[in-house]
Amino acid sequence: MNLEFRHLRTIKTIHDAGGLARAADILHITQSALSHQVRGLEDQAGVDLFVRRSKPLRLSAAGMRLLRLAEQILPEIDAVEADFKALRDGRAGRLHIAIECHACFDWLFPVLEQFRRAWPEVDIDIRAGLAFNALPALAREEVDLVISSDPVQMAGVAFNPLFDYSPTFIASVNSPLAAKPWIAAEDFISQTLITYPVDRARSDVFSMVLTPAKVEPRAHRQVELTAVILMLVAAGRGVAVLPDWVLREVRYKPDYVTRPVTPGGLRKTLYAATREEDVAEGFMAHFLHLARTVPLALQQG
Repeated sequence: MNLEFRHLRTIKTIHDAGGLARAADILHITQSALSHQVRGLEDQAGVDLFVRRSKPLRLSAAGMRLLRLAEQILPEIDAVEADFKALRDGRAGRLHIAIECHACFDWLFPVLEQFRRAWPEVDIDIRAGLAFNALPALAREEVDLVISSDPVQMAGVAFNPLFDYSPTFIASVNSPLAAKPWIAAEDFISQTLITYPVDRARSDVFSMVLTPAKVEPRAHRQVELTAVILMLVAAGRGVAVLPDWVLREVRYKPDYVTRPVTPGGLRKTLYAATREEDVAEGFMAHFLHLARTVPLALQQG
């Protein structure tokens, strides 16, 4: 039996309309063409699909079986067609994000909240890029955007600059380093340094300060959560270097002091890596715009 979607629509429309004439008008075909289509379907099935002597026209047991099938399948087909139309119109798509940055959630969630309101039909997902190799996954189209502060040369991948940030030293107000106007690499020799659990090559304080100066902290402790790092710092259990957007609220609390690292402070750029062909996509361009502006407002408090 060669059953097509149009056959299912025909069965459902005749059932809903209660007769061939009204159904033909809804389907924009002649009643004769509709009768011919029904007869051809019945010939294929080898059974009658309608009880023809009834008024209004009603389905036979076999026809009811096709109606149940139509009610299951047609809404799915309509949904797929609507999705495809939204994709063609640029209103829908997929934005799966990988993050190579523990602290990025602080500014990413406000960005996504605004983005979601503007693009409700875009499917959003977030993956921790630290748990897998995010950039190759971007090239394989497993994710659509990677938040990273370490741009590399990759064919077909664009690193879109978002904003600059300052890795900033934070310690307890009772720390001996609180009296210093800025923090040098050598100041960490006597300290327990608390960082996120990342490789040293991807840690700002190590890659920009300690490793070039060949300095080791007295101890190194890795902590997953920003809130726990700040709690340990306030208790005098160690010091940390965190992005300035993380410190926008705590820098004014009496338990902490914040200082620049090196006399001029550190400066780094955060990027959103995307496939080159996706940069001009409507929703992608809007996300990049939000990711450049919302974090700056957070940095400024």
